Amino acid sequence: MALISLRVSDEVAAEFSALAATQRGKSALLRRLIAEALAAPAPRILECPVGRPEKVTVRFRESEMRQLAEVSHQRGMTRTGWIVALVRSRLASPVQPSPGEHEALRAIVRELNRIGGNINQIARAANVSVLQGRAVEPDLSAIQEAKLVIEKELAQLRNALNGNMDYWDGRR
Repeated sequence: MALISLRVSDEVAAEFSALAATQRGKSALLRRLIAEALAAPAPRILECPVGRPEKVTVRFRESEMRQLAEVSHQRGMTRTGWIVALVRSRLASPVQPSPGEHEALRAIVRELNRIGGNINQIARAANVSVLQGRAVEPDLSAIQEAKLVIEKELAQLRNALNGNMDYWDGRR
């Protein structure tokens, strides 16, 4: 019989244990939840586009073409790019970043990578200090500052992705 394990916060573990006590134990509850998940309809698996692109011709009225030009320009996209992104947002991927959003996402990723590199350097220095028998004195203010920067970048990332999804869902 296979074993499945996972890590959760202490709070989640305590809440799960309390619930499991009313369900014949943790293992029984987990087995039931897994069985229910497997019996549920499979989520729609998004296919990766394959094959060469094919041309589709769509006709719009003059007033619609002006509107298309305006909305695509507002997103920093061509009319064709905007129409393709709209169709793709309905077919598979809800995230269709405009050039501006794409650059913002890249900047966020760069910043998070920079922070990750700094954290790795700190961990390496702490490990070397421990190996050399020296006490490690963490700079709590630097750690707090890094935490705030990470939280800010993650909030920007969430806002960018949510704004993008809202746009293509027609909520924005």
